[in-house]
Amino acid sequence: MPMLLLLFIVVPIVELAIILQVGSSMGVLTTVVLLIAVSVAGAWLVKVQGLGVMRRITQQLSKGEMPTTELVNGGMILFAGALMLTPGFLTDALGLALLLPPVRAVVRPMLARRFQGRVQSFGVGGPGSPPGFYDTTASDPRPTGLDPDELG
Repeated sequence: MPMLLLLFIVVPIVELAIILQVGSSMGVLTTVVLLIAVSVAGAWLVKVQGLGVMRRITQQLSKGEMPTTELVNGGMILFAGALMLTPGFLTDALGLALLLPPVRAVVRPMLARRFQGRVQSFGVGGPGSPPGFYDTTASDPRPTGLDPDELG
């Protein structure tokens, strides 16, 4: 509940205060143009960064490696894109920061610690897994609950 309060009430109020401050010092038209320019530049950066992540994911998958770091980077870039498209200077600054690889390298371990318990509690396979999930206890690693002829 406190996080939702922060996201939906406090952040927009802070954004509005910053926009009003910038608008009073630079003018309304300049402020609007600046907000639009930052959103367009952010969308372009998200596209460039996202395509790079997709290329690295494809390369790792072709080598048979699991691209966990790149998947997390992709999620952060997607979140950065959402922040960049949200009107406001604070969210734009946070979005731009997440587009920087060194910032993502710092945030990644924090995300891992935050979600580690949740990932383990929703583990794949083993007792209680829904049908169709990989059963890590079986000698055959293919999904259970499917017709073996469909698996190839």
